[in-house]
Amino acid sequence: MADSGRPRPAERRPGYPVGRVLGFPLYLNPSTLIFAALVTLTYGAFVARTLEFPAATSYAVGFMFVICLLASVLLHELGHALTARHFKIGVRGITLELLGGYTEMERDAPTARIDLLVALAGPAVSLALGMLSVATVLVLPGGTVVYQLAFQLALSNLLVAAFNSLPGLPLDGGRALRAAVWALTGDRHRGTEIAGWTGRAVAVLTAATVLLLYVAQLFSLFGLVFMLLIAVTLWQGASQAIRVARISRRLPLVDLAQLARPLFAVPAGTPLAEAQRRAAEAGRGDAALAVADSAGRLVALVHREAADAVPVERRAWVSIDTVARGLDGVSRLPSSLRGEEVVRAVQEHPGAEYLVTSGDDVIGVLHVADLALLLEPKGR
Repeated sequence: MADSGRPRPAERRPGYPVGRVLGFPLYLNPSTLIFAALVTLTYGAFVARTLEFPAATSYAVGFMFVICLLASVLLHELGHALTARHFKIGVRGITLELLGGYTEMERDAPTARIDLLVALAGPAVSLALGMLSVATVLVLPGGTVVYQLAFQLALSNLLVAAFNSLPGLPLDGGRALRAAVWALTGDRHRGTEIAGWTGRAVAVLTAATVLLLYVAQLFSLFGLVFMLLIAVTLWQGASQAIRVARISRRLPLVDLAQLARPLFAVPAGTPLAEAQRRAAEAGRGDAALAVADSAGRLVALVHREAADAVPVERRAWVSIDTVARGLDGVSRLPSSLRGEEVVRAVQEHPGAEYLVTSGDDVIGVLHVADLALLLEPKGR
């Protein structure tokens, strides 16, 4: 199964770089080796049984089939990537993995029409490859290796085109459904949520169907496990799409100037309990504690989790310096950042807290937990 092209977070590790294809970085996920071994063994055994070839020859044919399948998946993903490039959408790379592949884009499509075209480009390539393989099968004599390869490629590409066109994320058909809802309602996030819920339905129906086929002895154990793995992957992808849509709706609420906690600085050497008492007295109990030198310059930031871990009865004897860290390792975010810019900056420089600045001045501290709570309120 080849997944839809998707502009998803950079934290997903693409795998090992193996080169570039038409200018796009190509990555190979280690799970592809599992896929290659399983298909080689399964198809090799099938060839040995049906064509009565020697074992070595049969497994060589199985490996050739793996190469053809991976080439088909790559062409599918190139359909997404080339269409995205045509519409000036950057592509970070193409990754081949156990269940197919995916294309990672730098940003979302700017319009519903472009989103639809990018989504359908992959299945269109698979459909064309399937039809070409069908035509090849029709002109080849049966019972040969080339005939078997062409037949299996026709079947696999047509199945990929059909299955990927089902209307549920993360499949290409789900992106098409999202684009349709987006065009009708003007709300991309609503389209993503609807396509995510239908993706969950597709996952459940896929699992139920393959179980029934297995019980009816129309499906092998290998096919059952493989398709159940696909169903689980679909459910996870659909759930992630729903989560991302909900987060995206709340991005306009992200205002660093309001979200950042104000600073409350105390001199170095102040006991932790005394620093907390002064902050509470000043009505700044929720402020971020900091350490200042004799000239009043900010030199360190109190690590909130470390401070909370100190037993209350010992805080009068623990210097604030022991639960603070210097500012060199703390990333800075301009207070002018908004919405998605903040999330992107946090993704690029992971950390528990960030200094929020206005020019050269530090005006507050952003705790990543506060950002997470704003984007995903508890109880949702």
